[in-house]
Amino acid sequence: MQARAIAKGGTSQRATVGLYTPEERVRRDTSVWTLVQGILAPVQFLIFVVSLVLVLRYLATGEGAYVATVSVIVKTITLYTIMITGSIWEKVVFGKWLFVPAFFWEDVFSMLVLALHTTYLVALGWGLLGERALMLLALAAYVTYVINAGQFVWKLRAARLQAASEPVMQAVAA
Repeated sequence: MQARAIAKGGTSQRATVGLYTPEERVRRDTSVWTLVQGILAPVQFLIFVVSLVLVLRYLATGEGAYVATVSVIVKTITLYTIMITGSIWEKVVFGKWLFVPAFFWEDVFSMLVLALHTTYLVALGWGLLGERALMLLALAAYVTYVINAGQFVWKLRAARLQAASEPVMQAVAA
């Protein structure tokens, strides 16, 4: 279970309570950036699925390199967009741009996802790899994306479970 920040003597300690403090939950629920993330995440996943099919098609048949390449570029641009808006969301909800305790490991792994996608763009732009190697790099980036998406889905589930259990916890505390 994640912890809640408690101000004490000008320092911040974490006490075990849940993914969000009540204040963070209010900020999360009232922020436009929560809606933005809620829209971008499934859009990015749809783009990923289409691109994955195109990359796998190229790797299997050798056909469609151009359309697969464009799809990876679109996926990468979408990834940058969701990462930037996600950082803004963390700042609004938690007061810090990245690596907040509640999402630390997700953010760490997101950096690997970004690094692989960026490496793809650099290799493509500078002509450092052939088409097949680029598509294998895209595939590696996509594997990390799936793992990272799974991390965030797990956290979303944890947040829903926390919200569902809070009336019970409040009744027990009363």
